[in-house]
Amino acid sequence: MLESYVTPILMSYVNRYIKNLKPSDLQLSLWGGDVVLSKLELKLDVLEQELKLPFTFLSGHIHELRIHVPWTKLGSEPVVITINTMECILKLKDGIQDDHESCGSNSTNHSTTENTKSSIKPRRIQQAAPTDPDLPPGYVQSLIRRVVNNVNIVINNLILKYVEDDIVLSVNITSAECYTVGELWDRAFMDISATDLVLRKVINFSDCTVCLDKRNASGKIEFYQDPLLYKCSFRTRLHFTYDNLNSKMPSVIKIHTLVESLKLSITDQQLPMFIRIMQLGIALYYGEIGSFKEGEIEDPTCHNKDMLGNITGSEDETRIDMQYPTQYKGQELHSQQDEEQPQGWVSWAWSFVPAIVSSDDGEEDCVGNDPASTTHQQKAQALKDPIVSIGFYCTKATVTFKLTEMQAESSYYSPQKVKSKEVLCWEQEGTTVEALMMGEPFFDCQIGFVGCRAMCLKGIMGVKDFEENMNRSETEACFFICGENLSTKGFTYLTNSLFDYRSPENNGTRAEFILDSTHHKETYTEIAGMQRFGAFYMDYLYTMENTSGKGSTNQQDFSSGKSEDLGTVQEKSTKSLVIGPLNFRLDSSAVHRILKMIVCALEHEYEPYSRLKSDIKDENETILNPEEVAFLEEYIPTRHTSVTLLKCTCTISMAEFNLLDQLLPVIMGEKNSSNFMNTTNFQSLRPLPSIRILVDKINVEHSVPMYAEQLVHVVSSLTQPSDNLLHYCYVHCYLKIFGFQAGLTSLDCSGSYCLPVPIIPSFSTALYGKLLKLPTYWTKRSQIAITEGIFELPKLTIQATRAQTLLLQAIYQSWSHLGNVSSSVVNEALINEVFQSIEIGCCYVAQVDLELLASNDPPTSTS
Repeated sequence: MLESYVTPILMSYVNRYIKNLKPSDLQLSLWGGDVVLSKLELKLDVLEQELKLPFTFLSGHIHELRIHVPWTKLGSEPVVITINTMECILKLKDGIQDDHESCGSNSTNHSTTENTKSSIKPRRIQQAAPTDPDLPPGYVQSLIRRVVNNVNIVINNLILKYVEDDIVLSVNITSAECYTVGELWDRAFMDISATDLVLRKVINFSDCTVCLDKRNASGKIEFYQDPLLYKCSFRTRLHFTYDNLNSKMPSVIKIHTLVESLKLSITDQQLPMFIRIMQLGIALYYGEIGSFKEGEIEDPTCHNKDMLGNITGSEDETRIDMQYPTQYKGQELHSQQDEEQPQGWVSWAWSFVPAIVSSDDGEEDCVGNDPASTTHQQKAQALKDPIVSIGFYCTKATVTFKLTEMQAESSYYSPQKVKSKEVLCWEQEGTTVEALMMGEPFFDCQIGFVGCRAMCLKGIMGVKDFEENMNRSETEACFFICGENLSTKGFTYLTNSLFDYRSPENNGTRAEFILDSTHHKETYTEIAGMQRFGAFYMDYLYTMENTSGKGSTNQQDFSSGKSEDLGTVQEKSTKSLVIGPLNFRLDSSAVHRILKMIVCALEHEYEPYSRLKSDIKDENETILNPEEVAFLEEYIPTRHTSVTLLKCTCTISMAEFNLLDQLLPVIMGEKNSSNFMNTTNFQSLRPLPSIRILVDKINVEHSVPMYAEQLVHVVSSLTQPSDNLLHYCYVHCYLKIFGFQAGLTSLDCSGSYCLPVPIIPSFSTALYGKLLKLPTYWTKRSQIAITEGIFELPKLTIQATRAQTLLLQAIYQSWSHLGNVSSSVVNEALINEVFQSIEIGCCYVAQVDLELLASNDPPTSTS
């Protein structure tokens, strides 16, 4: 009897994604307890339709599919689904640039999609078995829930490939297994109960290898690069909390991943391709893919009517055309876009959450539930968005940059081989990436790490400055240090994660989340972030709040389309970045390695995914009545960014070798890169004169209107716009520097620096500037300033002896003149005079005092 209920569920899943299956054969195999299917082709169109990714599947097949159903112990043993060798190849959709060819194409595609979905739905309902009168519906529903909640999925040899232009990105996972666990995260057969409305799962990934290679015009990879990631294992914990036993959707979803050791390797040939993949992710995240092709002209009638609505809250506020790509589009657009329209990744991920955590609609049909009551229940559940927490944690990460060179075998016909050499290494400890969302109106992302450092390895451009035979210390090789060590900081980066034994979920209590912007800013301050991490902390918060007193607004509140409801919505976007105490040393080894990476990154010929629209003024001006202007004055959404550096120390050493003539022209675009190799032997210069700069704090604040183009279009059409509206038509930037001081120091043979000799005593300064957005809209208003700046410097003192001036000149010339620096340029007598003058006094002091006294009058502005 149970077979008549469980079999249709399994068949519906298998038949939905796999081609050319005979339901009769599959049903007989399932009733026997085991089914083995070989050489299966996936239904690529169904995968693309359900995932809604901007990619298309070129191929997808499964070598072997095994399903084991323990009919006699269905209530105590899991159903096991094993996939042996699954391979999928993807590419970016060819027509992704054609989304804006017409305004009506989206509605056509949308209706076609709906028709396709409606044609699939009845087929699954027909597979449902009739209700068995011998089994009570409540028992069947409970049993099916237990079966679905405890399904084990095992994938052996998962291969995913992405191809674009000459790029081939492949991900190979030797084994991935998903199973249900108990309170201690051990494998168990569990189900939710009235006393414990929690479901826990674990996904273990073994030996994940990521490769990035270049193919030729025929699609063949001539030689393989070193893997980006080689045999990395990690585990993911999933925690679902339900409000009651009948809840189809969890109220709280936590998905956290922990990687103990992450070792990345990037060669000079992989770096442009790696940046290209990152640019693809950014373009998809921002929703920028889908801009106009070269030579195409947009149709202004598609979006002119929506310009004002995006700002003032008219009935079309919930729609923003893709002709105006905006940052963080996935969150900031509470849009009801057509499904075929490009969107940000966050919006896509949010729409996919129900498909991950909830049973399918067909399952309710299988147990004989009333379709009308089921639909009513779904609508009731949809009124409340679940809280979703996604986290990635890495104990230690290492990124190694390598330079490659071709080597031919002894035989003429032997294939070429690639030899790589490590030149730069980045180490990072205690990394955390967390995202918290509740519907599209609330999104928060926090990123931080405990400590990091960068080191020079081996040689660069023929200069063997850190080869093994040089016997140089690790302290000399390390040119960047920030934050602390995990040994002293502890595992604070795991705080409140599913891997923290002190977290509420691991102690049988329900976690509490801060979903209010005011409370969030009071709790997650810069001080709290640095206490948890120590090196770097970033908090990005986007909220969409209802100012009418209803609190945080869910996405369903925007479905009515009424202007009086939408008028109370306020969007806020803030980013706060804090960088802890850091020590940065710029010597010849570090500078040449950094510039070499920049040169390698520029060696590509990829077309950008999206091009910026030309700054052409729209002649169709929007005229506002006084009520609309007053409404616009109340609130204008902006993006605010704050960057703070604490206790920054930068040491600029005299150049021990200078090959910048081979690198700077490439960066400036004057010539192509050449395989220049220096043959001069490296000789370290000791003592090594240096300039040391110390800054107590640097703060940069940046604000920009969220919908700049629509705002400027409206405000520029006003006869006499207010100062407040004009203020928001500018990009504003504030720079504040506290406790800046500079001095001379020297690195001795033991690798330590002497006490610095002050050249510039401590001072503070500030700079403010603003830039008008879209100046072409203001051509008829010559009195509107395009740029404006204010510079404040209360006091500046520069003092140096003659010997110190000569040493500063020698450091400058070592970088401006090419070739190796001879130690005879800086003689011992000059160094002794510079660093002993602080004790014996100086005969000659050149001092310049620049004092700008603060005035009661406001500072003047320059246009």
